[in-house]
Amino acid sequence: MPFLMIRNDIVRVEADAVVNPASTMLTEGRGTSRGIYLAAGEKELADACRAIGHCDIGQAVMTDGFALPAKKIIHAAAPVWDGGGPAAEKMLYDTYTAALKLAQDSGLGSIAFPLLSTGSNGFPHKIAFKTAVSAITGFLLDSDLLVYLVLYDKTSLEVSKSLTAMIDEHIDDDYVSGKDESYRGKALFGVRNMVSDSICVNEANAEADYDNLRKLMGREAETFSEMLFRLIDEKGLTDPEVYHRANLDRRLFSKIRNSAGYQPGKRTVAALAVALELSLDEAVDLLGKAGYAFTDASKFDRIVSFYIKEGEYDIFTINEALFYFDQRLLGQ
Repeated sequence: MPFLMIRNDIVRVEADAVVNPASTMLTEGRGTSRGIYLAAGEKELADACRAIGHCDIGQAVMTDGFALPAKKIIHAAAPVWDGGGPAAEKMLYDTYTAALKLAQDSGLGSIAFPLLSTGSNGFPHKIAFKTAVSAITGFLLDSDLLVYLVLYDKTSLEVSKSLTAMIDEHIDDDYVSGKDESYRGKALFGVRNMVSDSICVNEANAEADYDNLRKLMGREAETFSEMLFRLIDEKGLTDPEVYHRANLDRRLFSKIRNSAGYQPGKRTVAALAVALELSLDEAVDLLGKAGYAFTDASKFDRIVSFYIKEGEYDIFTINEALFYFDQRLLGQ
């Protein structure tokens, strides 16, 4: 299942479980913990936690969600920074893993985390964020959970000032927002001329060139799904490798695989292009097969095309930048 970053108040998130940054004694804390207690119902939640009694650092326990939109609250006892170092980061990694495993073992489908160990626990935001992403993405390689990381602002992200400046330059100042899902405006990267780019007919190699021309013309008649699965085969990838890399739900990918006429959204197609590590020309072709294009009318298009052009295919790195620039994320 996908991993998504969202800007929200965690007590409003409608996941199966939300994570409370708990103390070992499971008592009400400050900040996010207090917010969860107040929204759930202080007495009910305090009584439930008192019945459990204790949670070791790096571990997690679960109670009902009471008045929250979430069905359950997973109480994760995260470490304090206290000088930091690899041991502290490993303990924080283990805390995320323990909460994820508890959710999965309990048959839950989705879980929402705050950024654990920041605030009074003292972890630097960038280290806490990096550890969260590493733990969550590692766990999702073998899990169907939907995971939300709930962030209030951009201070936690790894997007550097130099990189944001480069993206800003690539975006340009006169983009038109809100036009991500259809072909509008002037094409930023149109469908390339496959024949003129790839064929050079000459007398010495005429027959070979015409063979290549026939193959390319045949590919022009491909549907989106035919092109997608041809590329997957050519890259030597498996379906699970592709949908994990694309941050897509297995069931959505199954629809694409088994329904020839299924029409995926633009963000899904762009995510698949990233997962397949396509060149910019190839990504444009795949988008074109689904009826989309990168345009100068979309900030989203500018950012995604920037990363593809730079050869950066880690979807979570791209999503960090999209989140930073207030755009919807790749994947589902």
